Amino acid sequence: MTEPELPRGVALAWGVAANPQRGPKRELSIERIVDVGVQLADAGGLASVSMSAIAAELGVSSMALYRYVSAKDDLVLLMQEAAVGVPPESVREHDGWRARLAEWARAQQTTYVEHPWLLDVPITGTPVTPNNLAWMDEGLAALAETTLGDRERVDALLAVLAQTRWSGIIERGITDAARDAGASVADLDRQGAALLAELITPEALPQVHRVLVAGVLAGGGDGVPYDEFGLGLVLDGIAAHLAGRPDATGPAAPGTGASENEPEPPAVLRDPRVKDAAHRRREAERQLREARKREREAIRAARERAGKSG
Repeated sequence: MTEPELPRGVALAWGVAANPQRGPKRELSIERIVDVGVQLADAGGLASVSMSAIAAELGVSSMALYRYVSAKDDLVLLMQEAAVGVPPESVREHDGWRARLAEWARAQQTTYVEHPWLLDVPITGTPVTPNNLAWMDEGLAALAETTLGDRERVDALLAVLAQTRWSGIIERGITDAARDAGASVADLDRQGAALLAELITPEALPQVHRVLVAGVLAGGGDGVPYDEFGLGLVLDGIAAHLAGRPDATGPAAPGTGASENEPEPPAVLRDPRVKDAAHRRREAERQLREARKREREAIRAARERAGKSG
């Protein structure tokens, strides 16, 4: 039976697609095209990315790009692959499934802050590119010590991912609205609460009025940030499911498994110097992963040679 041909974008992501032998400029490459696409998307969103815009940045014709990537869908797939990078080593530095999965979720949220347009790339099925699969593998590895079955681990990971993406969408919407209004997020919260105070009565909407009076809708109130609280609830659900199993090993620790340092607020993560440092860190981690992969391949090859000579 003939094996199906890989889609062009997937083949490029895995590095198994043939590249053009000649190009209009020596410095033009699929990597350079993708880098410029990511830069444009970071600056103006996914809608700002087009073959013509990338060609203009690179100083070539639009047709020249099609020698490397034949469709915008393939370009977006490669941009997403480059932007998500590989999971940070910090995920493995935590002990216990809950702490590791919480760190995995926060790392995802950081990626959405660095590249908000990622939230506009639809999820159409199981990931098929290396970096996306590396994130999935890391999340599943965090749950490997539990008694969850394979299907349950995937479903639990999807529940955490859903919470993470939803938090990213909310954070981006609030941040964009504040930027467009030339105000801070706190200012918008107070303005919205003041407007609601003119419209809402305790008789008509008693529960909304209650939280309004408590100051929750103005950005006040007690408790952890909504995204951390929501993540904690999802992790609580997984822990409760595990605790109710006959083969449970014991109750999970409370909280989200945070390290001693609290997660940095989005405003800090958007600082250009922080983003540059994060980019360099992610690149170093990618190189480390590749070096470890080459090491494993070398060990496997050495074992095969030893077996043949034995």
